[in-house]
Order: sequence, then C-alpha cells, then structure tokens
Amino acid sequence: MANVTLNASARAETGKGAARKIRQAGNIPAVIYGHGREPQSLTTNARETERLIKSIAVSSTVIELVIDGKTSRTLIREIQRHPFKRTILHIDFQELVAGETVAVKCPIVYVGTPEGVRLEGGILDQIMHELSIEVDPANIPNHIDVDISGVKLGKSLHVADLKLPAGIKVLDDAGATVCVVQPPKVHEEAPADGAAEPELIRKPKPEDTK
Repeated sequence: MANVTLNASARAETGKGAARKIRQAGNIPAVIYGHGREPQSLTTNARETERLIKSIAVSSTVIELVIDGKTSRTLIREIQRHPFKRTILHIDFQELVAGETVAVKCPIVYVGTPEGVRLEGGILDQIMHELSIEVDPANIPNHIDVDISGVKLGKSLHVADLKLPAGIKVLDDAGATVCVVQPPKVHEEAPADGAAEPELIRKPKPEDTK
C-alpha cells in the first residue's frame, strides 16, 4: 500500500467567490468527509498538490492529510479540473475509518508473455487497465499482478480467472474480459510486377463515336 503526505488548512469561507480567491492565492479549495464526521472545508497548496497527484495512482493511494497539525488517513474521491486549462478546481477527500472497507480502482500490471504471443505470433490486447475492488484501507495494494503467461492464441482471461490476495473483493463483473490474445494480422500482398492492370471503363466521348 502506498502512503503519501499532504498539508492542508481548514477554512471557514465557502461559495464561488471564496473559492475564486483561494485559487488566485495559489491554493485549491477542498473538502474532507467520512463516516461519523461532518464535511470540513479545506485548502491545499496548488503547486504541492499538483506535484503529488502526478506522482501517485490517485484512486488507490492513501494520503496522510495533515490538517493544521492533525493527521487524517484519506483517499481522493474526486478531482474537478478546469475544462481547458486542466488546473485543479476542487478536491474531495474521504477519511478512512479503521475496520471499514472501501471501494477503490487498482491498476493492473500484466506479468509474463502469453503463450499465444511467444509461440504463435499473436497480439496481446489489454482490455482492462484497472480493477475495481473492495478492501480494508490498511491492505490497499499498489497494483494487481495478472499472470498472462499461459494465455494461448485466440483465448482470453476473465475477471473470474484472476487470483487475488486474501481480503480483496472484486466489484467488476466476473465475466468481464481482462485481456485477449488476438491472431496475428494478415497483410495483403501487393500485385506482382507485370500483373495486368484492371481495365478502365469510361463513358465514350462524342468524338469517339464518329
């Protein structure tokens, strides 16, 4: 499980006007919520937050959010970005509670080379790149390893085929395709030199009929 730290400050002002001022000051408006606590408005430093988010798997990384000196274990649940500038406009943090499972999206890491690729020239098509799971916050994996070495040509791997660590419940459909080994593409050969060109059929011009 990956853990990182981010500093935040509590704020009393809310609304669009207050949020605009916060952004102009180089900060990001945010909120933290969770089971048994009232939502609390926060601010985080924009530069520090952007740098952190670029370095982590956002949906599955536990963030130790230090709010005015007090630490809360959280997950980022939503990031709102400007439609054109792509700067962060707002962040929602969920506080994690011991003993309560959470739903997260965990990156898939494919391990090995499929038999159908290695021996028959097939092409691996990675359908899924992350897995939706339910897990105790203390056991959130950094990623899910998927062994694909035994997948043959024309065969696929489904969610039900995955072997996962104990304590992880998969939320995706059991029949969903994770990956498939496709047959190699067949390229059509160009006509050999000297091959007859197709006859051009055109409507005769008036002078051709004289």
